[in-house]
Amino acid sequence: MKDVQNERDYRNIPINKVGIKNLRYPVTVLDRANGTQHTVADINMYVDLPQECKGTHMSRFLEILQIFKNDMSLKTVTKILDELKGQLGAKSSHIEIKFPYFIEKKAPVSSVSGFMDYTCKFIGSSDSSGKLDLVSEVEVPVSSVCPCSKEISDFGAHNQRGLVCLKVRSKKFFWIEDLISIVENSSSCEVYSVLKRTDEKYVTEKAYANPKFVEDVVRDIATELLDEKNITWFSVSAENFESIHNHSAYAFVSSDLI
Repeated sequence: MKDVQNERDYRNIPINKVGIKNLRYPVTVLDRANGTQHTVADINMYVDLPQECKGTHMSRFLEILQIFKNDMSLKTVTKILDELKGQLGAKSSHIEIKFPYFIEKKAPVSSVSGFMDYTCKFIGSSDSSGKLDLVSEVEVPVSSVCPCSKEISDFGAHNQRGLVCLKVRSKKFFWIEDLISIVENSSSCEVYSVLKRTDEKYVTEKAYANPKFVEDVVRDIATELLDEKNITWFSVSAENFESIHNHSAYAFVSSDLI
């Protein structure tokens, strides 16, 4: 059969990224408590395309992904990047794997269990020189109490739920759970899926005793990560969905600035 993709293109324009986007795919990721966890990922995969090539082979992206679907980790991402370059004759390759990760958490007083979901992402790229860039990302919901509101009020203080996004590069393997713990420990109080009345009293009082601005949250996380020798780079953002304003409060810090 005629392969149009393999025909020569005469416009002499190379393409930076070509491939598949927004593919929903079942994958298996490492889970510290249970060994592995089955989840569903949204995946983007790209390679570069030389100026003389008319098109890439889209089906090969899926064929490569099928090989590694039962072991999705940063180590696997490296192998996928190599396979993309090898099978598609590309100089560079890129992949983004975004998935919900579930952790069973017990309420702080009643010990009632419930599942919390965290959005995680593996981002990998390999350039024409073979240099790898691997980034892990977690999004963690948190609770915060405003220090200013607590200071100026005769009683009470406004509090809200927020979202922290942490990205890291590392020297070696680490658990997703460890990144989540660093974020949760830097908030006024962590968020739970199930709370009984005794738990609600606990988290309300804990947060009130530990007020945090978004600036405090990102700085506390940065301080913790600067002492982690395995972490070579990080960025962290915190967004509070303000309960008394029609806007969010936001802070961002990167190790590039420190």
